[in-house]
Amino acid sequence: MIIGIPKEIKNHEYRVGLVPNSVRELIANKHQVIVEQKAGAGIGFSDQDYMDAGATIANTAEEVFAKANMIVKVKEPLAQERALLTKDHVLFTYLHLAPDHAQTQDLIDSGAVCIAYETVTSDNKQLPLLAPMSEIAGRMSIQAGAQALEKSRGGCGLLMGGVPGVLPTKVLILGGGTVGRNAAQMAVGMGADVTILDRNIDTLRQLDMQFGSKVKTLYSTPSAIDDLVKKTDLIIGGVLIPGAAAPKLITKEHIRMMKEGSAIVDVAIDQGGCIETSTPTTHHEPTYIVDHVVHYCVANMPGAVAKTSTFALNNVTLPYILKLANLGYKEALKQDPHLCNGLNVMHGHVTCEEVAQAHDLPYTPASTLIS
Repeated sequence: MIIGIPKEIKNHEYRVGLVPNSVRELIANKHQVIVEQKAGAGIGFSDQDYMDAGATIANTAEEVFAKANMIVKVKEPLAQERALLTKDHVLFTYLHLAPDHAQTQDLIDSGAVCIAYETVTSDNKQLPLLAPMSEIAGRMSIQAGAQALEKSRGGCGLLMGGVPGVLPTKVLILGGGTVGRNAAQMAVGMGADVTILDRNIDTLRQLDMQFGSKVKTLYSTPSAIDDLVKKTDLIIGGVLIPGAAAPKLITKEHIRMMKEGSAIVDVAIDQGGCIETSTPTTHHEPTYIVDHVVHYCVANMPGAVAKTSTFALNNVTLPYILKLANLGYKEALKQDPHLCNGLNVMHGHVTCEEVAQAHDLPYTPASTLIS
């Protein structure tokens, strides 16, 4: 199989689908890899590094798409990339289709086989290809929130951990999953006053065991949110419903109730955001203010730490890329039901029920297409 690696073109996105060591493994398995020139430059890999690993260098993305059978990326394809997809392509990347009708329709129209990292599952009911980016985004959310609270950024001028004689920042984390747990770890380390809301009692028990008295856990209800937003300095939105649009837990009315100069980091923005006033931003202009509350809603947070993120992503995606290349996509999807759960669009059909529901489109079970 020929695997193509285009250069990421999203704003300030420096990650790359495969690092040279991953390319070397694919070459050892008798596959070909074609890499767009300078695809790895943002994390310190030259074209020569890829050539030394056995890859061929292409001058343009058009050349990569024209020659490759499988396209491996990091972020969802933008419109100009989607225009290059055909029914002969397998696309393997993050897609986040539920809040993105334009992308969904373009992928349907392309006829390509589109497998999303974020809906691939595992035996323990986790999302193994989403987990490393959620860990990074969770940890980064506290860094971003701490900066958003600075007066020069529009915040109220609070230090996360306070100092002797001055109270620490009150942090409210929505969701106790991978994002929430990693956000709490960083916030606790900085000395903040941390509360985590979740509706899964087992999750709350695990958080209590991990953090003890260092965090407060509370069952999430509308009343609990109503009460807490008035007292909170920083809200971290880490809610996830796999494949579906994030629920809007913080409303416009909640924003008006928050203290002047408080801040929000909506990590769920890839799935539409869990804050009603959230709009995707970029690393170039990461924040904006609504009703005196600073909003940080960067849709590719891990791209800011591209080197760490790329290696963490390759660690988990490479086995699946090898399986798809070695077996072919149909046999790989047949043999691995967890990989098959990653299939979102195939030959013009939506095969992820949550995506179909989000866009009021017909749903076709993947099993009927690959049998």
